[in-house]
Amino acid sequence: MNRDVHRPAMADDPIRFATFLAPNMLGVYRFVVEYVGQKVGVRTELTVGSSFDQFAAGEANVGFICGLPYVQLAREPHPPVQLLAAPLLQGKRYEGRPIYFSDVIVHPDSPFRSFSDLRGHSWAYNDPDSHSGYNVTRHRLVSMGETRGFFGRVVEAGSHQRSIRMVCSGEVDAAAIDSQVLAVELRDHPEFRAQLRVIDALGPAGIQPVVAASSLQDGLKADIRAALLAMGDDPGARARLAHGFIEGFVPVTDENYDDVRAMLVAAEDASFLTLK
Repeated sequence: MNRDVHRPAMADDPIRFATFLAPNMLGVYRFVVEYVGQKVGVRTELTVGSSFDQFAAGEANVGFICGLPYVQLAREPHPPVQLLAAPLLQGKRYEGRPIYFSDVIVHPDSPFRSFSDLRGHSWAYNDPDSHSGYNVTRHRLVSMGETRGFFGRVVEAGSHQRSIRMVCSGEVDAAAIDSQVLAVELRDHPEFRAQLRVIDALGPAGIQPVVAASSLQDGLKADIRAALLAMGDDPGARARLAHGFIEGFVPVTDENYDDVRAMLVAAEDASFLTLK
């Protein structure tokens, strides 16, 4: 690690990490934050992010964010965040690349066999700032030419976990779920396996990156990136990452999120910004 970098203004100031991602990954992110702090030699803390403005305001130094807000922040004249790394997920479907999917789930007793079968039926999404729950769904509808009320009812669930439960209970007919989040939820709640069925997979797309506030010192960014990239070669860290089906972290560039960006632009060009 670099030892000549400038640390925060006060020696005791922690590096503030914020997660804007699924609650069922909080334990894994907490371990990542602790690991980075030990390797870099700084105090760290993790909070649940409340606004992406926290990066520009100096309230968050490092973040676990979705690809959609990343490409939106990268559009700004002075982007408030920079890419550090992104996870590689376990499983052949990910091809050893920093990508993920959105799995479209329905209740097993439903008649739905494809996305097009969902016309006129109810849909849940986690958050409008989510690529996996919102942007990719919007793009599928644009690609189908369905920008005028395809779903009969659209509900903001607040989280992927809540969307899963709404489908399992029959409260809504379908939802698109981050494939990593779904894998974790099915492992931790095996009873859901009999209560849902996957009928489609949207994507793949660039997976949620770890970003640093642009204002953070360059040497410190390099140290944090190096710690993240080292995790996959550390047997102990790798075992803890496996709880989130993560093999390790790899470098990413802005081009890794061109697919997310293209889906957003397609929705904008179609003037289809609100999922209905």
